[in-house]
Amino acid sequence: MKIFILILSFFISICCTAQDKLNFNLKPIDCENKWVVFPSDSQGSYSYGFVYMDDKEGLLFDFGGSLKINSNEKFLISKKEKGSSMKFRLQPNKSLVAIIPESFFAEFGISKTPDWLEAYQKDENEANRLFKWGSTYNAWSECAKGLTFLEKVKNIDPNYKGLKTEIAFSYNCLNQPQNAITILKEAIKESPDDAYAYKQLLYSQVHNNQLPDALKTYYKTAKDITDKTYESENAFNILCAFYSQNNLKKFNEWIIFTQIDKDERFGPYVEKFKNELEKMN
Repeated sequence: MKIFILILSFFISICCTAQDKLNFNLKPIDCENKWVVFPSDSQGSYSYGFVYMDDKEGLLFDFGGSLKINSNEKFLISKKEKGSSMKFRLQPNKSLVAIIPESFFAEFGISKTPDWLEAYQKDENEANRLFKWGSTYNAWSECAKGLTFLEKVKNIDPNYKGLKTEIAFSYNCLNQPQNAITILKEAIKESPDDAYAYKQLLYSQVHNNQLPDALKTYYKTAKDITDKTYESENAFNILCAFYSQNNLKKFNEWIIFTQIDKDERFGPYVEKFKNELEKMN
């Protein structure tokens, strides 16, 4: 089988009538095991294909071909070259897709379930597959669904690597910071040098109105944790707490102490928040 990285330029073209409208109203993450169409490009060309979950790569799009819609609302379909395969990892974004109605399957020359999908549906209850599902749904902010998969992992292997912090992510996403704090403290006991777990803990404490505890976590990580990947993000989350308290004095002191305004990722937000606070004080 030939694997292509670039879009194929040779297609088999066929036509069909657009009897039903394509409704671009769903996120790709909500279309697992569905045939979908992505919004058109600047040339009015749409990509279509099959969305499914891979236990290593996460949410993938198997490219099926492209189409255009003419003035008579007919689909002009160009199928990918037979025997070729193009798969793309779908990263979280705001694009909405349309599910291809079953009434179009014959015209597209597709079946509801591709033959190759069976290989990806084996061992669906294994911990690594369930964890990938859960973390992928979390990444797309579908955290209630993500948590259901992660709880299944917990039942299989409560010590699965990264599970506790991923469950905590779900809790934070679902506005349950106290639950996140409880499980993150367990995770940190097991891995006391885990910078990501501390980052999640600090975020949870800020959003649970535990700013003194969040400050202790910040100083702890700054002093004892070698991995400084999340230091700026931690500083910014503390700053947001001072902003929420309308505490201009502490807000400005924290900027001076951390130099968070110099970070290109957070600097524009710092300036915006500072201007808003100054207007309120």
